[in-house]
Amino acid sequence: MNIDSIRDGVVLDHIQAGKSMLIYRYLHLDALDCSVAIIQNARSARMGKKDIIKIDTPMELDLDVLGYFDANITVNIIRGGELVEKKHVEPPQRLVNVIRCRNPRCITTAEEQLDAIFLLSDPVRHTYRCAYCDTATDKTFPDVRT
Repeated sequence: MNIDSIRDGVVLDHIQAGKSMLIYRYLHLDALDCSVAIIQNARSARMGKKDIIKIDTPMELDLDVLGYFDANITVNIIRGGELVEKKHVEPPQRLVNVIRCRNPRCITTAEEQLDAIFLLSDPVRHTYRCAYCDTATDKTFPDVRT
C-alpha cells in the first residue's frame, strides 16, 4: 500500500488500533476540505498494530482531547515536507464538554447548556468522574459528545 507523504499538515501516529475512526468523527475531519488518510492496523514494532491519521492541512488540535482518547498518540507537525515538531499527549486532569455523564439524575442531563466537566480520578485505569455527581466513566467512550 502506498500513502503519499504530506507537505504541510499533521500526522497522528501511535493511535491504538481501532480508535482512528472515533478520533476522526470527534475532530470532524470529514468537514475539512483537504485529504485525510486513515491507516488502520498498520504494523508497529512497539505496539503490534496501530492506526495513523494523516491530515493534509495545518490545524490546531486539542491535545487534552487526544490524551483522553489515547495517551500514546504522537502528534507530528509537518511543514515543507519535513517534521518540524513532535508532541506527546498525556491524559488530561480535566475534561470539559468532551464526554457526557451517564447518570440520568446528574444536573448536566437536565441542564444541557451546563458544561460537562470531568476530573481524572484514576490515571492507571484512565477513569474520569463527573465534577457534579461523581459518576465514573471508563475508557470505552460510550458517552463521547460529538
